[in-house]
Amino acid sequence: MRQQARRDSRGILDPGRLLRQVRFRRRLPTPALRPYVEHYWLIDWELTEPFAQRVVPHPAVNVVFHGQDGGPETAEVAGPGDELFVITLHGTGRVSGVLFRPGGFRPFWRRPVAELTGRRRPLATVGLRAAGPVCPGSDDDRCRRLDDLLTGWAPAPDSLAAEATALVEEIRADRSILRVDDFARRHGSSTRRLQRLFLDHVGVGPKWVIRRYRLQEAIEQAAGGPLDWAVLAGDLGYSDQAHLVREFTAVAGVSPAAYARSLR
Repeated sequence: MRQQARRDSRGILDPGRLLRQVRFRRRLPTPALRPYVEHYWLIDWELTEPFAQRVVPHPAVNVVFHGQDGGPETAEVAGPGDELFVITLHGTGRVSGVLFRPGGFRPFWRRPVAELTGRRRPLATVGLRAAGPVCPGSDDDRCRRLDDLLTGWAPAPDSLAAEATALVEEIRADRSILRVDDFARRHGSSTRRLQRLFLDHVGVGPKWVIRRYRLQEAIEQAAGGPLDWAVLAGDLGYSDQAHLVREFTAVAGVSPAAYARSLR
């Protein structure tokens, strides 16, 4: 079991700019929730002009509590995103978010996660509720409220959800996983079974998960300095550099070269 939240920037476009504009932190939930929750993410800002942040979504569900300029707090469920997510922040505000592990939301919601893919819904419309505002107070206060909230939702033990979580974690960690049929054989399963399992518990298919994690890796490496894109394309399982460029541009909204230039 991990003892601290991950510190990578995967999925965040121009992470350095984000950290210059807002206070961004990650915190782990209470140990009993860690089989389901990747981490909590907390953001606070005081801006004199609007700030737009772009994110390439993970294959996971987020629950987000948002307070803006002293107004009422809103709460929504964001399913796995199938396209670039852009949010514009302004004025003064706070966000307290829960990033579930892939497969981790299913034991709370108990419905096919594919029903949420590409959608954002008010929390109350999915049958889950918050007893009160989450965002006020210190980081410890906010995390304690999230712990209490999720514990109160009483996740149901689900062996298939745990299997899906483990499989997605393997894909994220092992760069050699490039084809669904090979991955299925590795686990003595059929491609069709993996597809059903992933759609029901993760919300997207295994091929999508593989491509998304490889693309997020390319984005993160671009933030680290100059790259040989042809070599990276081969390492990440793309047929050639042009294939990587097309997919990068389609998801991130800019070409790899333009993104790298923008960081410099």
